[in-house]
Amino acid sequence: MRSIATMGMLLTGLAMSPAPAVAAGDAAKGAIVFKRCVACHTVEPGKKAGMGPNLAGIVGRKAGTTSFAYSPAMKAAAISWTPDKLDTFLTRPAAMIKGSRMAFAGLPNAQDRADVIAYLATRK
Repeated sequence: MRSIATMGMLLTGLAMSPAPAVAAGDAAKGAIVFKRCVACHTVEPGKKAGMGPNLAGIVGRKAGTTSFAYSPAMKAAAISWTPDKLDTFLTRPAAMIKGSRMAFAGLPNAQDRADVIAYLATRK
């Protein structure tokens, strides 16, 4: 009887534990998903930006702060690119930063987003 009560408390505790906001990503899979982004973005440190900014070192960086010609909306965004913020942005960029010039509808699949974020975290 005691073990049933213990199991119940354990399950209740697990159910009440906060889930990670961003799922664990696989950087190798993220590199494959990121191929959709290479028409506009690079992740090679020091490489010139294309139609979009160079994303090397983006995780932890303040939005709109590299030498790229960002939209006024992106320059004014008072955010740093944490995994949670990247996840929100990659879901629907235009919904997060109104006036952003990023012409990308977003990545609807949460695992694809997590994988891309894991990949970007390796590109310093």
